[in-house]
Parts: sequence; structure tokens; C-alpha cells
Amino acid sequence: MANSLAREFTKGLWQEIPPFRLVLGLCPTLAVTNSAINGLAMGMATIFVLFFSNVLVSFIRRTISSQVRIPAYVVIIATLVTVADMFLAAVFPQISKALGPYIPLIVVNCIILGRAEAFAQKNSVLPTAADTLGIGTGFILSLTLMGGIREVLGFGSIFGVKLLGEWFEPWIIMILPAGAFLVFGGLVALVNYISSRKAAKAAEAAEAAAHGM
Repeated sequence: MANSLAREFTKGLWQEIPPFRLVLGLCPTLAVTNSAINGLAMGMATIFVLFFSNVLVSFIRRTISSQVRIPAYVVIIATLVTVADMFLAAVFPQISKALGPYIPLIVVNCIILGRAEAFAQKNSVLPTAADTLGIGTGFILSLTLMGGIREVLGFGSIFGVKLLGEWFEPWIIMILPAGAFLVFGGLVALVNYISSRKAAKAAEAAEAAAHGM
């Protein structure tokens, strides 16, 4: 049981990491990641909604009619998004202002509805919790990484702390939408390269083992 839950969690950190492997949730990935703190905040809001909505869907999956399950999921997600939006506006108003309309747009984030439809409605609560925590953590790390790269190159800082001296000339393109596509494309290429290398090594090891037998 523990090994199964660990597998459900860890797959979201690499094999099914949302932006780079599943290519899901690209709107916030590209739109709000001009700084590390924005990426982290959007990721935290998303994992909050993802976790509680999918766990609730898993818990009540046998009582929801198949004809109304999608509207029911949307109502659950929208309620949690409203809670997250109000919390950010009350506690972190500057971050809430910076993220603008992208917090409410979590309602239509295909990661959340997709996991509810593909996983939560077919599995019990514990595997669903492990799956959503893994996918959500992978999403947080992805957005924070993208935001960190763009912030360092575009502002010379990370989490608002100045890293590079006066000699550094900021790459203005990195804080523009084009910079988001450049960083995203570079990271997708890197993830695919690492995955292909791992697959090649695994194939070589399997072939060597077969010859050894």
C-alpha cells in the first residue's frame, strides 16, 4: 500500500509533470511566471484547489450521477477557487493583484478537471490524495523554476532579492510573453532529452542483462 501511494506521488514529479510532460496548465505556466514568487503563489493556489476538489470527488464519486458529474466537478472547483482567491486578496494583496484574473481561471484549468475525470472518479481517497499531491507539487516546482529563470535573467534577482550586480544588463525579453515561450520550450527540450537518455540507458541495461543470461 505504501509503495503504491509513493508511486502515485512520485509520478507527478517527473513522468507526469504537468507542464512539461502532460503539457497541461499552460495558461498560468506562460502568463504569470515572470517571477519566482508569482510562480510559487499560483502553484500553491492550484495545489490547494486540486487536492481538495479531487479528494472530494473521490469521496462522493459513487453518489454523483454520470449525467451531472462534470457540472458537479465545476461547482466544487469553483467554490474552492473562490476561497483561494479571497484568501490571497485578504492576506497577500500584492500577489493577488499581480496574478490578476489568473486565480479565477483555475476553475477551467485542465489539470484539475482532467485529474478529477481521469483519476479521482475511478480511485479511492488515499490514492487520489497521493496523485494530486504529486501532480500539484510537480506543478509548483515547474512554475517556480520557470519564474526563477525569467526573474534572474529579466531582473537579476530571485524572490525579489538582488543577485547580480550593476554590471548585469537585464534581458528584457525574459519578462515579456515571448520570454515565457523561450524558457518553456527550453525546459521541455531539456526534460525530453533527459527522458530519452534514461530510456536509452534502461534499454542498454536490459539488452546487457539479456546477453548475460
